[in-house]
Formats: sequence, structure tokens, C-alpha cells
Amino acid sequence: MQRVSESSDWRRARWEATHQKIFEAAMRLFQEHGFERVNVGQIASAAGVSVPTFYAHYPSKEHVVMNVPTAEEMVALLSTQPADLSIAERIRRGAQMWFAHWTPEERAETLARWRVIAATPALRNRAAEFERTTAGIVAAALPGEGGPALSAADAVVINAHLSAYTSGLLVWADSNGEKRLEDVVDEAFRALDPR
Repeated sequence: MQRVSESSDWRRARWEATHQKIFEAAMRLFQEHGFERVNVGQIASAAGVSVPTFYAHYPSKEHVVMNVPTAEEMVALLSTQPADLSIAERIRRGAQMWFAHWTPEERAETLARWRVIAATPALRNRAAEFERTTAGIVAAALPGEGGPALSAADAVVINAHLSAYTSGLLVWADSNGEKRLEDVVDEAFRALDPR
């Protein structure tokens, strides 16, 4: 049994190392040449992997810079928020908790990703697609077990907050990280409820 575990651990570590190597090569190329001037073949070559290996790690080059949180991450994050709070407040608090758990390296990596997105008009537009996907994950994570299904109004609130979240990330990236991420995202959220 020990050998199976060691073999599994080794495979996982190898997969993660290759994933990171592809990410680093892609980001370097995107920063040097611009996202739209780099193709998957160039990324694979720079990372020292095959094109099929690239696709085993990322569905597209857009996914290198634009990642969607997992359902498990959203459930874990939103389950910490009291159910008696409004959906808007749960999302706002969840976003602040999300940022608080980032290591300095994760923050720097996220800023690098969003700088590429902010500098690429097609990716700025594509961010809306990733927003909708994330909104669906958030919507699925919010109702409690056996609780009522979300209403159409709840869906609007979730989508509006995900759009505000993305806007905050773009402002942060456009400032090259000089503006505090938590502040710009909170400002974007407050624009939805300017009481």
C-alpha cells in the first residue's frame, strides 16, 4: 500500500511541476510578446513539453491566465458566512476572506494574470464568460441543504457582484497593484448599493 501512495504522490508532484512550468513559460511569453501574439505551440516549446501535454493541463491558453475557482472552494468559502445574511453580504464577506487567505506568492501570481487580462481587449471581454461560470458555481454553493432554490432576483445579485468583483480586479491590475485589491473590490461592491 505504501508503494501505491508513494507512486501517487510522485505522479501528483510531477503533474504540479509540469503545470507550473507551463504557467511560467506562458506568462513570460505573454508579458514579452503580448497574449494575442503567442500560440499554444510556442508555450509548449518554451515549457519543454508537447502540445498535447499543454492541453492535458490547460483547456486553452486563456485558461492559463483566467482560472475559475472550484465548486469545493466556493462551498468552503461561502459556508463560513451566516445564512441569515443577504446573498450580497455573503459574497462581499467571502471575497474579503478569499483575499485574506492568499499568500504573497499567490497575490503576485494573480496580479500577473490580471495584468495580462487587463492589457488584452479580447481577454477583458472574455472575463465576462468566466464571470458567468463563477456566478453559477457561487449560486450552487449558496443554498443550504434542503433550503429553497435561489430566485431570479438572487441570480441577478450574484451576477452583479461577480461583475463588480471582476471590475475591481481590472482596476487593481490597471494600477499595477498600487491600489489595494481589497479596497477596489469593496468600492465596486458598494457601487451596487450606493445608499
